[in-house]
Amino acid sequence: MILHHIQTSPGNDNALATSLKYAVKNDSFVLTGNGVVTVLKRQWLMALSPFKVYLLADDINARGLQPHTVGYPLIAYQDFVALTLSHDKVITW
Repeated sequence: MILHHIQTSPGNDNALATSLKYAVKNDSFVLTGNGVVTVLKRQWLMALSPFKVYLLADDINARGLQPHTVGYPLIAYQDFVALTLSHDKVITW
């Protein structure tokens, strides 16, 4: 079980697209930094739909994206740390 940490916008690089190629059923994604803008694009939300997806609340709030987060858990930094401990491996893309 891998936690894929996406910290860049899918419009700026291919981190999200590449991670999706390697993700398997029980993997999870945490979106931080500019990675949270992923919630603005339907194509990426559809691609992430088979996985558990977490959004870092501070980054969502800093970008004013709260209206776009319905259905996704917003987590604090301590929750992010807990997620890293509950997964076998963490890959930061």
